[in-house]
Amino acid sequence: MQKIRKGDKVVVLTGKDKGRSGEVLQVLPKEDRAVVRGVNMVKRHQRQTQSQEAGIINKEASIHLSNIAIADPKDGKPTRVGFKIDGDKKVRVAKRSGVSIDG
Repeated sequence: MQKIRKGDKVVVLTGKDKGRSGEVLQVLPKEDRAVVRGVNMVKRHQRQTQSQEAGIINKEASIHLSNIAIADPKDGKPTRVGFKIDGDKKVRVAKRSGVSIDG
């Protein structure tokens, strides 16, 4: 089970976007990276296609998993993730507050 998953609310710990938060759009486990909405924006030159116009577009680039942390469900501050067996299920728990991250 992964500590950071698609749909999680995360906070950036280091880099040009330090302190910003966003939702995880995609996780790339083989590269240990994740794409976060509104974070690590880069400009890319786009060739014209049938559906998209040509020009320079802004898009999110991936960010290393070590540079992001799950936002605590209680106060939104960065927290580490632990695991707990709840009945017959393994759930993710915020180390900071002890609150379950999984719904």
